[in-house]
Amino acid sequence: MIQIRNLSKVYPARSGDVRALDGVSFDIPQGSVYGIMGLSGAGKSTLVRCLNLLERPTGGEIIVGGHDLTRLSEKQLRSARQKIGMIFQHFNLLQSRTVAGNIAFPLEIAGMTADDIRARVAELLPLVGLEDKAGAYPSELSGGQKQRVGIARALALKPDVLLCDEATSALDPKTTRSILTLLRDINRSLGLTIVIITHEMHVIKDICTHVAVLHDSKCVENATVEEVFLSPKSQVAKEFVSGIFKADIPEELLRELESHSDSELVRVSFLGGSASEPMINGLIRSSDVQVSILFGSVDHVRSTLFGNLLLELRGTDEQRKRAHEYLLGQNLSVERVSYE
Repeated sequence: MIQIRNLSKVYPARSGDVRALDGVSFDIPQGSVYGIMGLSGAGKSTLVRCLNLLERPTGGEIIVGGHDLTRLSEKQLRSARQKIGMIFQHFNLLQSRTVAGNIAFPLEIAGMTADDIRARVAELLPLVGLEDKAGAYPSELSGGQKQRVGIARALALKPDVLLCDEATSALDPKTTRSILTLLRDINRSLGLTIVIITHEMHVIKDICTHVAVLHDSKCVENATVEEVFLSPKSQVAKEFVSGIFKADIPEELLRELESHSDSELVRVSFLGGSASEPMINGLIRSSDVQVSILFGSVDHVRSTLFGNLLLELRGTDEQRKRAHEYLLGQNLSVERVSYE
C-alpha cells in the first residue's frame, strides 16, 4: 500500500508562491489500478512526480512499503526508486538505442551482467508484444509501439509500483485501448500496483479500480471507481462523469419541460444487475407517475454494467415522492436535475 499523508508542494515565484499540492491525503491499495484525475493545473502531475521524489514535496509523507520516502538518505532513495517504475506521455526513449537497448538501459545502470540483461530483455519483449522489434530504433516505431517500449523499460527492474503520467494522452483512441488493455493484463498477471495520472474519464472507466479527484491542488474525492460513477460527491467529479454520458437536451425541449408545473427531471444511475431490471414498468406501477425517457445509455465501468437515465416524472407531489421511494428502494442512485 502507498500512503499519502498531508502532502504539499509549493513553488516559489516572483508574483507569490504557487501551491501545487495542498494537504493531499489518500491510500493506494496494493495491487490496485489507481487513477488520479483532474483538470489541467489541478496538481496531478506534480503529485505523481512526488511519489518517487522526482519532485521533493514541501511537506507531508509518502509511505511506500512501510518507509517514508521523504526521510530516506540518497542511497536508500536510489534503492527504493528501483521498485517504482515510471512511464511518460512522450515516451522519453533514447533515439540512438534499439528497442532492446532502451529496455536494457536501466538494467545496465543497476549493474547487471550482460547475460542477465539479455535474459531479462528476452522476457519483456513478448510481454509487451514487441518480440519482432528488438532491433528497431524509435524512429521506426509507431506511437503505441514506443509506449510499449517505455512500459517494458519501466518493468525491467521488476518494480512493485508502476507510475503512468498521462501515458495515453498522446495516442489515438484505438492505440489507447490497446495500451490500457496491456496495463490491465500486467496488473493482473504480475500483481503490480499501477497509478495512472489522467484527465480522461474514459481511462478511469476502462481500467481503474479506484480514483482520486484533484481540484485546485486538493483531493476533493477518493473512492472506488464504481462509487464515483454511481454517486459522485464533488462538483468536479460530477462534471467528469456527466461528460462520459452526455445528455444535451435541446433548449426548446427544456423550456417546454420547465413549463410543466407537475414535473421534475431526475438522473437515475445503476450498476451491475440493476441495469437489466424492468425499472420503468415498476416505477409506473408503484407510483402512477407519467415517465418520459429523455436520455439513456448503458456502458461498462471496467467489467460492470453502468446505466444512466434522464427522466421526466409527471404527477402529484405524492406520486413523485412515491416514485423516488421506489427508485431508492431498488438501490438506484437518484439525483434531481435543474432545467438550466
